[in-house]
Formats: sequence, C-alpha cells, structure tokens
Amino acid sequence: MSVHGSLVGAATLRRLRLAHGWSLAGLARALVEKAADLGQPLDAGAASVQRSVARWESSKAPILPGERYQFLLAHLYARGADGAVFLGSGSDFAEYLDALAHLGESEHRLAELRTLLVRTTTDVGGGLLALLGPSTQSALATALADPRRLDEALLAAMRTAVTDINAQVGSLPFVRLQLLLAPVIESCRRLLDGPVPEPLLPVLRQVAAQAYTLGGRCAFETRDDVASRQLYAAATAAAGGSGAPWRRAVVHMSHALVTLYSTPGVDAAQQLVGAAVRDARAGGSVTVRARAHALQAEIAARAGHERHAQSALALAWYDMDADRDGDPSQSSFTAAHLRGFEGVTQLHIGDPAAAHDYFAGSAAELIAPRERVQRAIVVTDQALARIRLDEPESAAELLHGSIDAAAATGGRVAAIRLRRARGDLRPWRREDWFGDLDDHLIETLGA
Repeated sequence: MSVHGSLVGAATLRRLRLAHGWSLAGLARALVEKAADLGQPLDAGAASVQRSVARWESSKAPILPGERYQFLLAHLYARGADGAVFLGSGSDFAEYLDALAHLGESEHRLAELRTLLVRTTTDVGGGLLALLGPSTQSALATALADPRRLDEALLAAMRTAVTDINAQVGSLPFVRLQLLLAPVIESCRRLLDGPVPEPLLPVLRQVAAQAYTLGGRCAFETRDDVASRQLYAAATAAAGGSGAPWRRAVVHMSHALVTLYSTPGVDAAQQLVGAAVRDARAGGSVTVRARAHALQAEIAARAGHERHAQSALALAWYDMDADRDGDPSQSSFTAAHLRGFEGVTQLHIGDPAAAHDYFAGSAAELIAPRERVQRAIVVTDQALARIRLDEPESAAELLHGSIDAAAATGGRVAAIRLRRARGDLRPWRREDWFGDLDDHLIETLGA
C-alpha cells in the first residue's frame, strides 16, 4: 500500500459520506443504528465511532476500518439515496470496495464482503437488479421493448452482471445463482429473437453464450438435466456466432463435464472434449487450449488410454507455460487446476501415491471462494487415492471436509464423487469411523 493510495482511499470514503448527506457525526449514528438493526450492537458510543470515522478519512495518516466496521459500512453503501440495493459497477458499494483496496485491504477480504452483500440481497428476495444500476435497468427495459435500441453500454453491463454471478460460484448455492441468472438468460433470448443492430450481434452472442453456459451448469448442479441440455445447446449456437472459436470450446468443456456425470460411459463426453480441443486450437486463447488438453487427458485416462492421456497432459503443460499476456479468456485455469488433472490421470492409469501428491498440491492452492467447489472435488479424489493406498480411515477424515463444502454449494459433482468414495470404503463398514462418515453424509446430503 502506498501513501498516495491510502490518501485516495480516505478521500473516496469522505466523498461517499458526503454524497449520502452525512456529517462525521451522522455517519457515526448511522453505523450505530445499522449495527443494532443487524443484531450486532456496538460497544462504543457514537462519539467514539465518530473519532474512528475521522481516522479513516484523515488527510495525513488514514487507517483501514476494522473488519466489523467494514461490514457495517458495506451495508450502508450498498443502498442508494432511494434505498434500493445496488452492488454493480458504478455503484457506491463498488467505490467503497475500491477505497478499502487503496487503504490496503486484501482481495480475499473484498471478495468476502461482496459475497456477504450478494447473499443478503438474495436472502431478502432481491436478485439481478441489485447488480444493475437504475439507469441500466431502464435501458434493459427499453431494449426488451424495442431490440433496435440495444447499445454497447447495456451489453457491457449485462456481461459484468454475468461475470459477477459467476464469481459467486462456491460462495452461494447453485439454486441462488440460478435465481440471479434467470433474468439475464431470458433477456438474451428475447434480444436474440429481435431486430438488434447488426454490429452488436457478435457481442450479444458472446454475452448469451456466457449466460447460457453458466445456466447450463447451474441447471445440472440442481439436477435439472433437461434444462441443462437445452441451455448448453443454446450456448453452443450463440458461441458459434460470436466470431471466436475459443468461446465455443469453453461451452463444450463445461458441457462435457456435466455429461460425464449425467450420461453412462465416457463416449458422449469424449465427443464434446474432442470438439473443444478442435475449437481451442483454432482460437486465440492459450489458457482455454491448456484446459481443453487437460480435460482431454482426464477423459482418456478414464477410458484407459494411457499414451493418449500422457500426450494430452504434456500439451496442457506446454500451453500452461506459454506466454499468456493478452489472453482474451478470463478463465482462472491455473497450474493448481492442472495438477488436479494430473492427479486424476494418475488415479486411473498410474500410481495412486503420485496421484495423492498431485491432489494435495492442487488442494493447497485452491483456496479462493470461487475455487471452493473444485477444491471439494480434488480433496475427494485425494481421499480415493488414500483408499487405494490402504489408508481408509485417513481417507474418511478428508471426506468430512468435502461433505461440508458440497452441502454449502449444492455441488452435484462433488456429491457424486463423495458417494463413490463411500462405496469404496464399504469393506470397512463395521468400523466406528465409517459409521461417523455415513451419519455425516446422510445428515448433510441426505444420502
């Protein structure tokens, strides 16, 4: 954190306070009242809180608000002057998070605050409108009534909303993500059916492909396979008209993963992965190409094709080590994710000890909220490796954490893998620790 950055953060906090019409004392009273409303009354009086506000906004040596005050300020700045919740780009809340970043707060903590406010919004029946400002809401209504009035600014806002929702995977249950996403999906469908300006069609298709793909995954995770297939078909068509083959590769990969767990065998998933690799190689994203090769390795390993799997892994690492500056994809696929694919490959066609170490290394780095679902899958696979190494009780210990993560997110893939791991532990079903694991699975996941 630089001195200049901290002064920028303090000035932003001061500007936000004044924009809401609060004096130092007024903001102090608002914080005290908000704490009481949330059932977390402050021990300090208004005068003490006012001194804290002054220190946050100091023009000489500002300090970062403590976590409790950060939470209270987040609730205050999540609402505009009209009392409506607005968390998206251009909101006071977004400015507030930027101020905290300038004052030295970590990205992890800022993500936590955003998740807390999105969760609160869905708790009280809000949704997508909290991610779109009043002007964007009005522009969307206008465009839906007359698609010829669609413009670049509205498309950018819709893309940001989808990105914001996608960022909550692992932090919010998939059923809530569906509620947030549904208005975007319906808006994309209606706009694509209308006479939108021709130059904007490729961008609209890009946004639609992102929304449909995330919607397809959410539908799968909530066990609506029919809706999932329909959304993936729509995503494939939209991405195909976006002018960027790597975007269609992303759709194919997501579709392949859900197909792997909703269709017997690996043939259907293998066809989708093959299509993903072809599109990725024709596209301009090295990151997407690395991920496509990694998934190709997993499918080949599951089919028992060792040479094909190892070749695909080598290509994935080659892509991963390439220069990715300017990569058009915003995918978070990293070396930690790729090590998870290395583990799966070893688990199916190699050494379970090597698989275990790959999984352990991957799980140790998958710590961001967005990676919670993936981490639960990796840890479950790590437990499978321990079972094959004749360490069943140690495997069960790992599975307890994965059960809690699967329950928190509603992740179907993690739940499927957990049940398979439980099946592999059946030879030890008379052990007390097996009974504890069984009870935890039944109480938490219902099976």
